[in-house]
Order: sequence, then structure tokens, then C-alpha cells
Amino acid sequence: MFEKLKSIEDKFNEINERLMQPEVINDSKQYTELMKEYKNLEPVVEKLKEYNKAKAGFDEAVELTEAGGMDKDLKEMVQMQYDESKADMERLEEELKLLLLPKDPNDDKNVIIEIRAGAGGEEAALFANSLYRMYTMYAASKNWKIEVMSANETELGGYKEITFMVEGSGAYSRLKYESGVHRVQRVPETESQGRVHTSTVTVAVLPEAEAVELELNEERDIKMEVFRSSGAGGQHINKTSSAVRLIHLPTGMVVECQQERSQFANREKALNLLRSRLLDQKIQAQNKEITDNRRSQIGTGDRSEKIRTYNFPESRISDHRIKLTLYKLEQILNGSLDEVIDALATADRAAKLAAQQEEV
Repeated sequence: MFEKLKSIEDKFNEINERLMQPEVINDSKQYTELMKEYKNLEPVVEKLKEYNKAKAGFDEAVELTEAGGMDKDLKEMVQMQYDESKADMERLEEELKLLLLPKDPNDDKNVIIEIRAGAGGEEAALFANSLYRMYTMYAASKNWKIEVMSANETELGGYKEITFMVEGSGAYSRLKYESGVHRVQRVPETESQGRVHTSTVTVAVLPEAEAVELELNEERDIKMEVFRSSGAGGQHINKTSSAVRLIHLPTGMVVECQQERSQFANREKALNLLRSRLLDQKIQAQNKEITDNRRSQIGTGDRSEKIRTYNFPESRISDHRIKLTLYKLEQILNGSLDEVIDALATADRAAKLAAQQEEV
């Protein structure tokens, strides 16, 4: 591990020198690429510096102990330095192992989130709206941008389905853990007898796909249809056929977009969504080949898996993957998701580390 860390440190120092060269500074593309790599390596190098400092303190304590000739007070101080440095080395070594885990190549990407009402009719559609609101508030707290790509509203203000883009640094690294079935338990406003109903909503989180990532022959593989936009209760109906439906002929996958007034703009959004769904399909197929469920399955599990329950009577949220229970339902639905996501990310890294150690 320390041989690998030394090579990372050497590469980091090399990049640091190159970033100061005039020809690199004047080449914006090269400078941006090197700066991105620099920032990726920096946390590892900084942690290695902490480890080396702790090791120097440990070595010094060992050397003083072996030399002997210390009075009682000095001996106690050296023993304290020995114990603290040893504990720091052990802690930092584990942290370095985590930092060396392979990074998800999609982590820095924007994401497309699809929320669909499942069992529960109008109540499920209303909760789909609640989840959309939760993600928009979380995105706002991170200074990320939200852009709706398509939406199918209901008369009562819910969503049968809504698809939107989240643009921001590291969006996928945080939101990828949201894929799966979200269950809500509450008394619907339409329920006269006060009985608790259970409804479900499905969330899919797709990394935004770049055109170069997929071989997509638009002329051969895609059929485009146009239609008039519509909304709940006849709202936002266009008099022109600006809404776009794309059909991916090899897979039968269908995407629609009707949020923009321009047919061209709707086509571009639909094409972006189609690429991302195809990339996600590829990722899902790759994950099915992994036999050990502990290996990175927390964030990319089966879409039909029930991942979380929101219980309104108890003001409780339970994430079933890591057996996390918090009595902070209102705060979480208001966008305070970091405590949940941090716990999921920690569990994910621990699972990957355990799998890596088994392979060794």
C-alpha cells in the first residue's frame, strides 16, 4: 500500500510543478484536466503527510525508549507520545485504505432523477411530489441547479411521474444512494376514519451520459414522434406539436419531453435522457455480474428493492439497507439529507473495503 502511496505522492508533485509552467497555464483544457487530477490526489497526499508525521513521532519515541537513561517524568511523556502516535498511525492507515478504494467514475457527474408513483393511487402521487420537493431543497443547500425535463401532474398537485436534472459538482456521488422503492405510511387527507395507509414511490438516479460514452446512431436507432404538450386539468396546452417522444428501436425504450416550447429544445432534453437511461441500463447489467452483494450494492441495488420507509405518525424515517432509524422526518423531507447519505456512503465504503481485503 505504501509503495502505491509513494507513487501517488510523486505524481501529485509532478502535476503541481506542471501547473506552474506557462505553457500549461495558457492551455485552458490541459490546465483544467491537470487541476481536476490534482484535486483528486490532494486528499490522499494530505492524509499521507499526517501519517508520516505520526510515524516520525512513533519512531522518535521508540528510539528514546531504546536509548534509556530517562527520569520518571520524561519516561511518562515518551510513553504517552508512543501510545498517541501508534493510535494515530493505525487510524490514518485505515483512512488511507478508504481513500485508495477505486472511485466510481460517475461520481462527479450530473444526475437525472426519475420519480414515479407506485402503489397507492393519488396518495402515492402526492408523496412523489414530497420527494421531488425534498431533493430540490437538498440541491439548493448544495448550490446545485434543478431543471425539470418532464412531468405528469395530477389534479391534486401530485406527480404520476417527474423527471429532472440535477447539475452540480459531485451530484451523483451523493444522490446515487436514493435509487429504489420509497415507502410512505401516513393518514391521507381523503381518509375520513384516520387510518394509516401505505403507499410506494420508485426513484431512479441516472448519471448523465455524455455523447462519447455510448454508440448511438440517431438516424438508424431512434424514431421521433411529436405531439401537443398537455398538463393536469388541461393546463399548459400548446397549440403546436412541440412535445417530443423518442423511441430507441434496439431496446424499445421510450422517452418523452414536453417542458419546453421549442420542439428542438425538447428533442435535445429527450436525447440526453435517453442516453442516460441507456448508460444506466449498461451499469445495471454490469452490477448483476457481481456475485458478492456486499460489493458496492448499497448505491446500485435492484430498483424494486424497498430501501426506505417514511412513517408520519411516528415522525420516523428508516433506511432498511443499513438499518438506520432517525426520528427527524420533517427535517429530512425539508432537504436535510446529509445525515442519511453520510451513513450510506460510510457503509458503502466499508463494504468495498471488506470485499477488497477478502480478494487480497
